[in-house]
Amino acid sequence: MTLDEAIKRKKLFILDYHDLLLPYVHKVRELKGTTLYGSRTLFMLTHDETLRPLAIELTRPPKDDNPMWRQVFTPAWDSTGCWLWRLAKAHVTAHDVGFHQLVVHWLRTHCCTEPYIIAANRQLSSMHPIYRLLLPHFRYTMDINALARLFLINADGIIESTFSPGKYSMEISSAYYHQYWRFDMEALPADLIRRGMAVEDPTAKHGLKLTIEDYPFASDGLILWDALKIWVSDYVNHFYPSEGSPVESDQELQAWWDEVRTKGHGDKKNEPWWPVLKTKDDLIQVVTTIIWVTSGHHAAVNFGQYHYGGYFPNRPTITRTNMPTEEPWKDEMKLFMDKPEDALLRCFPSPFQATKVMVILDVLSNHSVDEEYIGDVSEKAWSDDPVIKAAFERFSGRLKELEGIIDERNSNTNLKNRTGAGVVPYELLKPFSKPGVTGRGVPYSISI
Repeated sequence: MTLDEAIKRKKLFILDYHDLLLPYVHKVRELKGTTLYGSRTLFMLTHDETLRPLAIELTRPPKDDNPMWRQVFTPAWDSTGCWLWRLAKAHVTAHDVGFHQLVVHWLRTHCCTEPYIIAANRQLSSMHPIYRLLLPHFRYTMDINALARLFLINADGIIESTFSPGKYSMEISSAYYHQYWRFDMEALPADLIRRGMAVEDPTAKHGLKLTIEDYPFASDGLILWDALKIWVSDYVNHFYPSEGSPVESDQELQAWWDEVRTKGHGDKKNEPWWPVLKTKDDLIQVVTTIIWVTSGHHAAVNFGQYHYGGYFPNRPTITRTNMPTEEPWKDEMKLFMDKPEDALLRCFPSPFQATKVMVILDVLSNHSVDEEYIGDVSEKAWSDDPVIKAAFERFSGRLKELEGIIDERNSNTNLKNRTGAGVVPYELLKPFSKPGVTGRGVPYSISI
């Protein structure tokens, strides 16, 4: 098919780290033992719903007398082209891992949950029904974030010493927050639509038509999202039985949401996209979004990290050398031509860096022995109210049903992104788990 046809039929996808990383390329290159490019990777959606990489573009911006360098790498059959493709993939994967850890994981779950917690403890009484609903979703989060600031994202800490951006890691995370983060896009349906992975369709299940039907995160996540929203709706409708004014006139609730916006996100307080709390539907959407971020979204991006990244060549966190074609007159090109496997190993993380990352991914992917899984055990405040107790039991039943649906999907050989030789079955949104590194289980809160 032609390029225009591929775009029209939604067959082309892009992994785009060009604009975010380009301003940091020369800064990072001044650091010892790391390098950086701006990158774009193009994928084709095949007939079996899998994505196949077509091309990788790496860019170094101009500086002083050096003009911009840009090269596109594609899968090749000749030996030189194959090794260049492997090196280009290593660079893009390091970009992807850094973005995952600094933005998708730290920023969008751990970091942005703090304002909800602080404002709730300052503005909502412990007896307020919304405080009681949210409390299990805030368990241990402030503690684990404090530990992360001490050992993980601190200066010269694990992230800075083993990920490509080095000491600019937190600056890149902040830059993304400033440019792109918005509360209304953190709800799963809105997130999928913004990324082009779904379009609104009232006739489709969940009200969305997925661009890639076999997209495990979306297809499992939307079931969980719906279950969460029904549970929150039952809860809110019980405590706010009439429309409109009870929510708008709830002074504690309004003070909580005002502090989240004006204090927790003071630099974004005047953005027009902030939801207002006027009706029950407004409250349901806001609370469901917070619960999704702390439970489903965090589980999906955290507890599979060891499964996917524990074998470091699959997910290198840092690239230490430039592409040999960037300055082909230097010794790097000769070394590459003589021993390309050595060039790849020099580009990969060092043995010490790789070991450190493997250990931390094992820790992050672990469920503690006292983990509290969503829908497993009811809070006492919920059990004491017969209406809420019944609603919770229905919620728990939906989650048990989700477990069965996921098992069925993972046994369907037509779903190539879930089954096949070497494919990790997608269980990250199965609600319940045993302790340890299981690659499954959705806790109430961000507790690791």
